[in-house]
Amino acid sequence: MVHEDTLTTALLSLQTSSLTELFCFSSLLQLRVMLAVLLPVAAYQSPLPTDCSDIYRAGSGTDGVYTIYPAGPTSPVQVYCDMSRDDSSAEKWTVIQRRQDGTVNFFMKWDHYKTGFGRAAGEYWLGLETMHLLTQAKTYELRVDMEDFEGQNVFALYSSFSVGPESEGYKLNVGTFTKGAAGDSLTFHNGMKFTTTDKDQDTHGSNCARLCYGGFWYVDCFYANPNGVYTWGPSPRAAGVQWRTFKGLEYSLKTITMKIRPVAT
Repeated sequence: MVHEDTLTTALLSLQTSSLTELFCFSSLLQLRVMLAVLLPVAAYQSPLPTDCSDIYRAGSGTDGVYTIYPAGPTSPVQVYCDMSRDDSSAEKWTVIQRRQDGTVNFFMKWDHYKTGFGRAAGEYWLGLETMHLLTQAKTYELRVDMEDFEGQNVFALYSSFSVGPESEGYKLNVGTFTKGAAGDSLTFHNGMKFTTTDKDQDTHGSNCARLCYGGFWYVDCFYANPNGVYTWGPSPRAAGVQWRTFKGLEYSLKTITMKIRPVAT
């Protein structure tokens, strides 16, 4: 417990501009997050949010970018939270991957896929290590939203999703496909280790990441390739952002988003 005089001294030491920014936040959660940054960890008396469901329960119900702490106060990570879908549920979606306009290069090496890249406000990959930390703490389900260039929106829902530790190659564990007009293109990849151009862990005689211009849980090579090179609509076979059971392997999607939320108990 931090004494009141300690908290007061810390706040008075802030510059006026920082104080103005701090107290202009409309959300109580945002206030708490800033205090966690500005004050010693010992001064933070409420649990830090580990995912978007925690943020929602703390009082913020607006879609947008937030900071989560999957491994405690030393691990801040920015994510996009989908708070508005499935309004009746108290569990909210944490976006772990998003493609929407081709502004971010996903043809990256192992270290980038491990730590994450892009910006939570746009296209990004959360990072394999963060995915592992998140999915070891709670049981999550997975939703994959996608749209083609003709305006058709579909999704695929899976009963569970987790990522193993780096020592196991960040192995994918995905549960049963439960519903969605996108069809099931992910079960094919279940149990696979993650492959990048500089770390080949697939079953193909060559390196699927090099052949398919992305990083993923490739087999030999894929039914799903959400991290492939961004193109527009019809594309060379197995070269785009693809979901085989929706548009086949000769069509690159306009958008695709992978998001997880805790399974309701």
